[in-house]
Amino acid sequence: VQLQASGGGLVQPGGSLRLSCAASGFSLDHYAIGWLRQAPGKEREGVTCISARDGSTYYLDSVKGRFTISRDNAKNTVILQMNSLKPEDTAVYYCAAGGFCGGYQFRGQGTLVTVSS
Repeated sequence: VQLQASGGGLVQPGGSLRLSCAASGFSLDHYAIGWLRQAPGKEREGVTCISARDGSTYYLDSVKGRFTISRDNAKNTVILQMNSLKPEDTAVYYCAAGGFCGGYQFRGQGTLVTVSS
């Protein structure tokens, strides 16, 4: 069972990035999938989550309207589309899977997102 986040990089403020969470060993569509982030010197926080039961999505207030989480079941991946990025979005982003949003059992290695001019 493995999760791998990818797609991070350096982007200017106002730019976009698309992160992918790929799974091996299990099907992501059976799990709630969340994206978490941890900025330097700060605690890890939940950014967004998509439920397994009905596809409901949840977002941190500071990313609402800018970030979108979605599933690509054919590719067994979950996508995080991040638009209008701000310097405060700079962090290592992780994806996690569990029975419900917030109740994660698996977490993959993160991908670094740096928003800077």
